[in-house]
Amino acid sequence: MKSTDVRFKKANRVTWMGFSANFILTAVKLSAGIIGKSGAMVADAIHSLSDFITDIVVLISFRIIRKPVDHEHDYGHGKFETLATAFIGLALLVAGGGIFWQGARKIFLSLTGSPLDKPGNVALIAAIISIILKEWLYRYTVKVGDEISSQAVVANAWHHRSDAFSSIGTMLGIGGAIILGERWRILDPIAAVIVSFFIIKVAFSIVVVSVKELSEGSLDDAVEDEILKIVAGCPGVIKPHDLRTRKIGYNIAVDIHVYVKRDLTICAAHDIATDVEQRLRKRFGAETFISVHTEPEGIE
Repeated sequence: MKSTDVRFKKANRVTWMGFSANFILTAVKLSAGIIGKSGAMVADAIHSLSDFITDIVVLISFRIIRKPVDHEHDYGHGKFETLATAFIGLALLVAGGGIFWQGARKIFLSLTGSPLDKPGNVALIAAIISIILKEWLYRYTVKVGDEISSQAVVANAWHHRSDAFSSIGTMLGIGGAIILGERWRILDPIAAVIVSFFIIKVAFSIVVVSVKELSEGSLDDAVEDEILKIVAGCPGVIKPHDLRTRKIGYNIAVDIHVYVKRDLTICAAHDIATDVEQRLRKRFGAETFISVHTEPEGIE
């Protein structure tokens, strides 16, 4: 089975699992927030709804990613995975910003004399259930994402964890408001605001990585150094140079020039270039895009 098919099946399975959980959690948390009169829980439910939406994005993107190279996409459809990752990051930013706004508004109202409703126990129970389920989903999803080297799946895993963080803050706020009495009901929106900062931080890091890839950013220096070391170790290669790299979703693209002896035949130079390609594909995957340009030594 092709690696793209394996990636698709694993990503599809874990995302459908998250999709189902988020659908149920959104309904439960929204109902608990309304019944329990908890603004933090309603905000938490909205965050779960954003998880639900990003699950759909991942499912759609992987159906596109698995398509083979065609005449309109010479390098395949890997960038759609990066687009999905960027969308998830932006969705997290929006969710975090929305939670911050709602919490800040309630804090302002409370400080100006408007009474806050006492959260109900049902909201507290919903928060505890959400923490347990979403943390488990995060651990399972990030494990699969690392296995298949998928930025989109890992980003979606962090969306699960941000929901768990949101629920922890919600639980503390609701619990404090219930146990400590009316004076401390402001803890509910304060918890929502604190959680929003965690969400925004994670979202920002996801968006930055995605934008770097979409803007054709090079691979990390450590990876490029490894590529140069592998190429330099190939028999017949005198000196690798002019290395250019980029990511295309799951795969990477490598463009490199190598010096060879001036008296080699075209066939011999071609064999050296083929050896370079094989060694790089062995290290970085069979679907790595590689271009090797051979030059006679002494040419500047």
